[in-house]
Amino acid sequence: MSEDKALREHLLDLLRGGGAHLNFEQAFAGLPAKLRGARPRGLPFTAWRLLEHMRIAQWDILEFSRDSKHVSPEDYWPAGDRPPNAAAWEHSVNSFRADRKAIEKLVADPKTDLNARIPHGTGQTVLREALLVADHNAYHLGQVVMLRRLLGAWKG
Repeated sequence: MSEDKALREHLLDLLRGGGAHLNFEQAFAGLPAKLRGARPRGLPFTAWRLLEHMRIAQWDILEFSRDSKHVSPEDYWPAGDRPPNAAAWEHSVNSFRADRKAIEKLVADPKTDLNARIPHGTGQTVLREALLVADHNAYHLGQVVMLRRLLGAWKG
């Protein structure tokens, strides 16, 4: 196997979660709707705020990586602790998954030079941006598990 192909496969594994980290599906699976906006005492976030923050950050990194005209949002956190409705929650989950798939597609494409500087950036590469997404998501998925433990909604 070529070094390039091996690197892409390792990146894809990292983006999807697993190994030393749980994945997105595991972290959010079975979370009761009534707990999506619950904030345990002492924590500055809820499952909704974490989900939306992860979605917004991942989307921003993806769009920066592929669109020179992309403008990043001023804030990466939602305004409220609770999703406005069940549809908003589902939209956020589905958007996160779709954007993750798009990043995976970008990384998997042999035409993508992982080490080339992104022309409109300040030295960033697709490799760096993919690692940033994986790292950021892993960090916040750990917070989701902590939150769920404190809410009594984690079996693991």
